[in-house]
Amino acid sequence: MSGDDREAAQVVRFWERLGLPGLVDVHTHFMPERVLAKVWEYFDAAGPLVGMKWPVIYRHEEEQRIALLREFGVRAFTSMIYPHKAGMARWLNGWAAEFVRRTPDCLHTATFFPEPDVEAYVREAVDAGARVFKSHVQVGGYDPGHPLLDPVWGLLAEAGIPVVAHCGSGPAPGKHTGPEPIGRLLARHPRLRLIVAHMGMPEYADFLALAERFAEVRLDTTMVFTDFTERLNPFPREQLPRLADLGERILLGTDFPNIPYGYVHQLDALERLGLGDDWLRAVCHGNGARLFGLPTQR
Repeated sequence: MSGDDREAAQVVRFWERLGLPGLVDVHTHFMPERVLAKVWEYFDAAGPLVGMKWPVIYRHEEEQRIALLREFGVRAFTSMIYPHKAGMARWLNGWAAEFVRRTPDCLHTATFFPEPDVEAYVREAVDAGARVFKSHVQVGGYDPGHPLLDPVWGLLAEAGIPVVAHCGSGPAPGKHTGPEPIGRLLARHPRLRLIVAHMGMPEYADFLALAERFAEVRLDTTMVFTDFTERLNPFPREQLPRLADLGERILLGTDFPNIPYGYVHQLDALERLGLGDDWLRAVCHGNGARLFGLPTQR
């Protein structure tokens, strides 16, 4: 049995023990191969937005990565794409639309950047069936409150389409990261279904507060609680009761394949929080299935 096969068996045992039909992972990365290669090169070089050694272990071809998620029992996942400059987003959205046509268990993902045609291509993506958007405030280096984005946020709030936003200041701060810019955005668009990536690491408490204030704010678990992250940006244990209370708005995210440890470790890290099986069932499947209107059974 290969290492991937052994890990798949471990993942399946995790969700089978909970009585789940599988997992819903809202934060996985599929993107054009040359773009993904550049991302991996950046991680290999410990670029300034990474700032540490980050060995990506799932360096498989695309079809093998898709097959592995299916072996894990991931019923729905995303193709988190994001531009680092103007002129990329529309092209990335076109690639993602083609990817979902040949990968039906992927939730149709799209993205945007503050540029003159952003409202037009976001509307095109919505009309084409996009079910989730990605906003990378850190990599994009833009203020989420940029005037060009205001109609985009309004459109997505009105449509009820979730946006996964990397807006916390981890692993390295950006000019517009942190809870304040997102707090101002939510004050203008309180119905926006914002999913805070990485639980807002390292400003965990501040982003939990935003979720407590705004009913449509959710947080994903991507990389949080793992040994890798706990060494650098540990989740404060005094915040666990708030995490438990917000259990219906916490979503499983992993960052697969761009992680320096096995997929199962993220699941084990959630379990060892000791918040109980009902919390795990909601986080690992129920909350995502409900948000995206997925069947509750296979």
